[in-house]
Parts: sequence; C-alpha cells; structure tokens
Amino acid sequence: MMTIEDCREFYAREVKFAASATTPGLVEAFAKVPREKFLGPGPWQIGSAEGRAMSAAGLGQLSYTTVEDPRDVYHNVVISLDRKKDINNGQPGSLACWIDALRLKPGERVYHLGCGVGYYTAIMAEVVGPSGSVIGLELQPDLAARAKENLADYANVSVEAEDGAAFDPGECDAILVNCGVTHPQTRWLERLREAGRLVVPFTLAVNATIGQGVMTKIVRSNGIYAAELVSPVAIFSGGNLRDASLQTQLLKGLTTGGLLKLKSVRMDAHEAGETCVVHTREVCLSLAEEK
Repeated sequence: MMTIEDCREFYAREVKFAASATTPGLVEAFAKVPREKFLGPGPWQIGSAEGRAMSAAGLGQLSYTTVEDPRDVYHNVVISLDRKKDINNGQPGSLACWIDALRLKPGERVYHLGCGVGYYTAIMAEVVGPSGSVIGLELQPDLAARAKENLADYANVSVEAEDGAAFDPGECDAILVNCGVTHPQTRWLERLREAGRLVVPFTLAVNATIGQGVMTKIVRSNGIYAAELVSPVAIFSGGNLRDASLQTQLLKGLTTGGLLKLKSVRMDAHEAGETCVVHTREVCLSLAEEK
C-alpha cells in the first residue's frame, strides 16, 4: 500500500504533466506541501474538474464523492471547502499552470490575491524560498483566518483579510489574481517591478458567482505591458474587481476571439479603436503590440 508520501510524489508528477510545468522547484513543492492540512479535517468531498466546468456553465449540478483517507486528496481534482458558497480548493493542474506562467525564482516577492485557505500560497512560498516572500489576500474573513493558521509555519508568508480593490501589496515581482475580473487594476500594473509578471483571469459573468474567460499573463518591460494567453478559465468572480459595464466588451472579445489574441495592456490616453478589445479610461486590453 502506498504511503501518503508516495501519494504526494505521484500526485506531483500528475500535476507536472497536467500543467506542462517547467518552473524549478514547483513540482517539488506539490510533493512537499500537505494538501489535507489546508483542507481541514476530513471527510472531504471531491469533484471532477469536468463536472465543475459543466456546473459553471449551468449544465447540471456538480456531484461530489466523499472520502476519508487523506491519500485520496492527492489527485488532480477539486475539493469542496464550502458547499453552500460553492467554494473549493481549486484544480491543482490549473493552478500549477498559472503559477508556472509566473516563472517564479528564489528570492522574489509574490502577491496572491484570492488566496483562499492558503494551499497554493504555500506552494509559491516553497518555490521562492526563505529569501523570497508571499503576501496572500483573502476577502472572506473565515477563509483568511484559516489561511493564517495554515501558513503559520511559513516565516516568509503574510495573510491579510481585505478587499482586493483597495489593497496595496507594494512592489512585486509576480502577482497571481485568483478570481475573475473584467480588467486589470492600475495598481497591479504599477506595483510590478521591471520584468514583473501578472497572471489574471478576464471573465464574463455567467451567473451570480462564476465567470468564464481567459487567464492572461502580463509582463512589464521598460514601461510597456505585453500580454499573452495562458489558458481558458472558469473561476469564482471577484466582486468589487468587476465593472458590469464592461460585460458587452468582454462578450464581444470572447465571441470574436480578441481576448485570446491580446498583445498588450495600454495605460496611455487614447480613443477606442479597432485594436481595443476591452477599453476603459484607465486601461485597455489591446491587440496592438506596444513598442
């Protein structure tokens, strides 16, 4: 019979191939961090990623399988944290893909917006190491309290319970936004250091809590913000980080494919034009390559 350490090793390899992960230390982090610790005491309720996507699209209810053996949580599956609020621990393969896109390095400072109970915050803390740091932000006080407790052994991690629309993380090498938004906050872009990376989901609301769209990577270089597609995404919506007036632009961007072909994020003043996919007064998701 496999030990729980064996299960973590196998799970880490499963996540590696699901995410095509290449970041040094990322797979090792998935093999090291005890997922069950962050989930709370069992039994646990497991759902498939495919079922979660169907449920998010309104095509039926997600069914869960109840397990009691902690070895069973080491699969590329979502695990419920709060059934009533439809909150889960996230699909490891997807989160690994998004973290891998950040290209984290030892010693870097990371901001994790929407950290939940802190499991993936811990993964990133392992990758950046003791010389780096991670700040986690969670809107829901109960989840933030659990994250603080779960991450108490990490001297390089801090957790705050605040609204992501108002919080200032300070200068960062990397930012992972773990909730659906309509556009990037200017503060996120401004807080990126040179060569800083932001991975953020731009989503169209499909119901009161879930949105679907694209996970996008934005890289700062000499005052220019280049953008590229990371993956499709269905994710919990980010409340005050959304502007309902942009729904029409997001829908057009998804149906025409513009959101899949973004090249840059512009912060200069300009009139909306053919290269503008989502245009606001502060930021513009654009098809133009900034130079």
